[in-house]
Amino acid sequence: MKLLDHRAEGPASAPPLLLGPSLGTSHALWDEVAPELSIAHRVVRWDLPGHGGSAADLIGTGATVGDLAGLVLALADSLGVERFAYAGVSLGGAVGLHLAVHHPQRLSSLAVICSSAHFNGAKPWEERAALVRREGLAGLAENADARWFTAGFTVPELVQDHRDADPDAYAACCDALAAFDLRDRLPEITVPTLLVAGREDPATPPAHLREIADAVPGATLVEIPGASHLAPAQCPEAVLTALRAHFGEPARRGMAVRREVLGDAHVDRAQARQTPFTARFQDFISRYAWGEIWTDPTLSRRERSMITLTALVAHGHYDELAMHVRAARRNGLTPEEIGAVLLQTAVYCGVPAANSAFAAAQRVLAEEDGAPG
Repeated sequence: MKLLDHRAEGPASAPPLLLGPSLGTSHALWDEVAPELSIAHRVVRWDLPGHGGSAADLIGTGATVGDLAGLVLALADSLGVERFAYAGVSLGGAVGLHLAVHHPQRLSSLAVICSSAHFNGAKPWEERAALVRREGLAGLAENADARWFTAGFTVPELVQDHRDADPDAYAACCDALAAFDLRDRLPEITVPTLLVAGREDPATPPAHLREIADAVPGATLVEIPGASHLAPAQCPEAVLTALRAHFGEPARRGMAVRREVLGDAHVDRAQARQTPFTARFQDFISRYAWGEIWTDPTLSRRERSMITLTALVAHGHYDELAMHVRAARRNGLTPEEIGAVLLQTAVYCGVPAANSAFAAAQRVLAEEDGAPG
């Protein structure tokens, strides 16, 4: 099966984030944003059929946004990605809305940028599709800057993408936009949703994003001053700030749990020692260990503390053990219960390991006993 062409960036263990393009562009639309997002996410940027590196025959005349969404899901499946965050611009945003309505189990969160739940009716897109099938894309590419950016701004690489797109595939994407209208389904969207509007966008003005924000329960709306239709290219810092705030929930939740379990003093010391070299590791700890594992309600924090103590004894990590003895006390274990856990490690991890563990734990508990009341 043919797949959409794509570019993957970031740690394979990080939460996946798929980025969708606007009509006439390629994944280069995200060049100023994706590298930063890939610090904390496994970023996958995809190309529309007939755009960038994607084959033109992935869709044909009469294509729908649902067809494009199906191609995105096929790509995710091929990468072993079951659930993902998603952000898309214009047509890419429409794909995200379709996924949120028809495949909510696949999305963890959604950002819709310079897009709409409808694109001003079918007629303009039917006319554009006919024009492109008849004359190609050269004429449209000539006025791309006026449709995409404010006066005086351009990104030559994106304009070239427009010229190089396959006319039949581009026209099929126009067919999809002509048929798209999800306004009556917006209240069904349950995933956390961010809407980003370019205040100077002539194609999908802020009113289109406000319409979605008003209909989707709990949605957030951000308007970017000075941004036109391709906001990630024209105002990347503003878009990046909005996306980081929206998609950073696991790291924020993880940091909160990390502080609850380990204590503010320990976490503050770890943060103070952070350097650019260790920043991604610290983010990994907060996001994955604390934001996903320690927040899983299947086991209580007491149970997780007992498991963690055992694992640390088994591997001889006695400095970490001392830290987690303190954490175990915060999670409600008594000294007697901690002792029982360590006694069991003598059986399964060996007496010398348990001996060292008892010594480390005794020092921590003695500090606790000697602390002022």
